[in-house]
Amino acid sequence: MCIAYLAISAHPDWPLFIAANRDEFHDRPCLPAAPWPAHPDVIAGIDCQAQGSWLGLTRQGRFALVTNYRDPSRVLANAPSRGHLVSQYLTGDESPEAYARRVHDAGAAYNGFNLIVGDLGLACYTGNRDGRPGPTHLAPGRYIMSNHLLDTPWPKAQRLRLALDVFPLEQLDASLAPIFDILKDGTPAQDHDLPDTGLPLARERLLSSPFIVSPSYGTRCSTVIAVHASGRAIFSEISYDPAGMPTRRHDWPFQIKPALAPHTG
Repeated sequence: MCIAYLAISAHPDWPLFIAANRDEFHDRPCLPAAPWPAHPDVIAGIDCQAQGSWLGLTRQGRFALVTNYRDPSRVLANAPSRGHLVSQYLTGDESPEAYARRVHDAGAAYNGFNLIVGDLGLACYTGNRDGRPGPTHLAPGRYIMSNHLLDTPWPKAQRLRLALDVFPLEQLDASLAPIFDILKDGTPAQDHDLPDTGLPLARERLLSSPFIVSPSYGTRCSTVIAVHASGRAIFSEISYDPAGMPTRRHDWPFQIKPALAPHTG
């Protein structure tokens, strides 16, 4: 996944809202979001190559998402898959804090990543490029995460954040179409605003929009996750082909079990 917006306890009716795009090579096989056969309480996509995931939610309200930290000068050839950081949390029962701490302590084994794990009472951020001594508890608020550190104001991150900051979450029940329209913003950044991550200029341009279209690499899916204060959950995903055209949509509405409650562990 390459860009995600999160609103955590930022609205009284919707304590969790996530809108995200996953960017990947089109020839890398994956399965769309669905309940996992071996773990039916987990709803997430599957990367068929490494058997991990990029974003998911459980029927108990556990959620996780990961983005790569773009740094082509520091690549470990035999590093474990960062997608396992998501799948292991979703299928486990550790608290967000304990899991994030364990991942932080083992972070040097992985290529660059940003990880957010949470439940309906606590969310934690950690990564292996931020230099922090440990995970960060995310206070109530709105966050954006792309391929640098949490809340780095890259142009694509700022575009998505500005659009979603003003979206009235009370309209989520009416239609998710406006959210998916915002996620499909293909506006590239101006050259003078591009980050310098060590990639060729043409590649930086291609990756500078929230929604990416190219024959070999681009936005594979857009996902909206939202949990109401009543425990009612929305999980909706649209998949796209290399031309940026939608190919399928999956919706997984369900009720969180147990009911929404503060995290205690």
